[in-house]
Amino acid sequence: MKHRAIYPGSFDPPTFGHLDIIERGAGLYDELIVAIGSNSEKAPYLPVEQRKAALSECVQKWPNVRVETFNGLLVDFATQHQAMVLLRGLRAISDYDYEFRIALANRRLNPQIETVFLIATEEFSFLASSVVREVARLGGNYQQFVPEPVAKLIANRQV
Repeated sequence: MKHRAIYPGSFDPPTFGHLDIIERGAGLYDELIVAIGSNSEKAPYLPVEQRKAALSECVQKWPNVRVETFNGLLVDFATQHQAMVLLRGLRAISDYDYEFRIALANRRLNPQIETVFLIATEEFSFLASSVVREVARLGGNYQQFVPEPVAKLIANRQV
């Protein structure tokens, strides 16, 4: 039986911090699905299909990683893909508070699915998509925080 995990998020935009978690997750599981979900509380910065294309390009070096999109409950997506692990990255205590509540809700919805947390590499512990969006909006050097396919998307973004 293959051990399949899902790394969910909005990835809006994908950052080097996301790629760090993807690389480490790819080393831990036979298969890793990067699942781009829509966050009903946020207006997207980049269209979901652009995020999927950019992330797909970025993960090509890991043959056991694929990128998909989903709507609805994450635990339903995990069940459909026979994944028993949800992989999440933690940068700070504030992340843990939020992720802890989500993990408990997911456990209540499907007790067979476990949430596994990876601590962010120190180099990326400050990095969030919201930081990239703000730096880009204000004309700063966002390119240092994102892979080249994502930097191109941001540069060509229609406002």
